Amino acid sequence: MEKILIVEDDLQIQTLIRDYVNASGYIAVTASDGEEALQKFESEKPNLALLDIIVPKIDGFEVCRKIRNESNIPIIMLSSKKEDTDKILALGLGADDYIEKPFSPRVLVAKIQSQFRRVNELSGTPVSDTLKIRDLEIDIKARTVTVKGIDIPFSVKEFEILNFLMANKNQALSREKIFDEIWGYNEYGDINTVTVHVRKIREKIENNPSEPEYIETVWGIGYKFKG
Repeated sequence: MEKILIVEDDLQIQTLIRDYVNASGYIAVTASDGEEALQKFESEKPNLALLDIIVPKIDGFEVCRKIRNESNIPIIMLSSKKEDTDKILALGLGADDYIEKPFSPRVLVAKIQSQFRRVNELSGTPVSDTLKIRDLEIDIKARTVTVKGIDIPFSVKEFEILNFLMANKNQALSREKIFDEIWGYNEYGDINTVTVHVRKIREKIENNPSEPEYIETVWGIGYKFKG
């Protein structure tokens, strides 16, 4: 049974989310501040994290960064702020989704289920377990990325985008097509999310991200993985 870490300092909201998560068949693990969140992450080994951005001691952005440095579990950020800068920062740090308060608990549970579906799909048996192009190799079953034999940590969405681009090498793919393939219908979707994630991927796999060898920008369209 999947375990979900809920990081929320408002105890009323925390209890509401916890009850919906438990009722949906998951195991809820709660934390009221960033330090407790990181302790629970280490001790409980959750399968997904729900992180409020504004929490005491260590904010949600830093918690997200620290978790992503150690794990590729899905991360959904929660915030009452409506600025795009917070959303872009959260996604840039490796979050897989972002939901604004107030939100419907049912919508939140649907997003959790969507993240687990995508993880399970990636864990299924593909036609080929690995894709290798020059010094870059991904193992689809193990969900690992290596560059010159060195393991590189990837978030769920970063891995899905790289997998999609490599599987469709030498094809120009629009940002809209990438977004639809990776996120599907997303009430809070922003097409710039694709740009943010591609930038992060380039920083991880390219020798010089400003002169990419793998992911080429196709101006006016989107991106192409050079095979």
